[in-house]
Amino acid sequence: MATEEIAMAGDALAAAAAALGERALGAGPVGAVLAAMSVFATAIVLAKLVQLSRAGLGDRQTPRRALELYRAGAVREAYALVRGRRGPAAEALALAIEAQARGVPDGKIREECYRVADDRFELLRGWMRPLEVIAGLAPLLGLFGTVLGMIAAFAELEAAGSRVDPGLLSGGIWEALLTTAAGLAVAMPVVAAVNWFERRIERAEHAVDNALAGLFATDFPAERSAGPGQDAPAGPSLHAAAGE
Repeated sequence: MATEEIAMAGDALAAAAAALGERALGAGPVGAVLAAMSVFATAIVLAKLVQLSRAGLGDRQTPRRALELYRAGAVREAYALVRGRRGPAAEALALAIEAQARGVPDGKIREECYRVADDRFELLRGWMRPLEVIAGLAPLLGLFGTVLGMIAAFAELEAAGSRVDPGLLSGGIWEALLTTAAGLAVAMPVVAAVNWFERRIERAEHAVDNALAGLFATDFPAERSAGPGQDAPAGPSLHAAAGE
């Protein structure tokens, strides 16, 4: 994501959080809690946008191109393409090609590549749980505030006795329903953001799986094409990258 798009998204989220906070603060203690949750969630979403944009998750062409070069036997070119590039799939390919050039067994290479990738994805999923908690808790808090507001409104109505003022009841109900609206307003964009973040991370995980599977299955088409009694053509030489 471009820096300008992140800045625009941040400005929009900050403006929405400020407007919601002003409204929610007039809804009592529950409204104040919802306003604080809105500001906290906005800060996390902005931080996650910056983190994911810097992680290189959107670069899916580089690993594909590097895998094509590797399967064609151009090991040096494939390694040079992914070396130093951001993105879990590119990093996994660079690590695997370099390890194969040093003669490390494929089983150990797989384990190390997936260990490094899992560490990266664990970092990318950081602060996702607080967002999930806010998304689930905000509507409940809003409903709780509405119930408290309705109780207070009917208590005032009972205290008024025969001198019932319709404006008193309607004002109390309006303030009570405001917390429900605030809770939903906090939860809905957070739910959308969490699902979008998760989907991007899942696509990056699939890219890592696909890249490593393609790397270690280099000889598979050759074995399928070899006829009975014929030796399958040899795969690309990994030692060509040893000098890198």
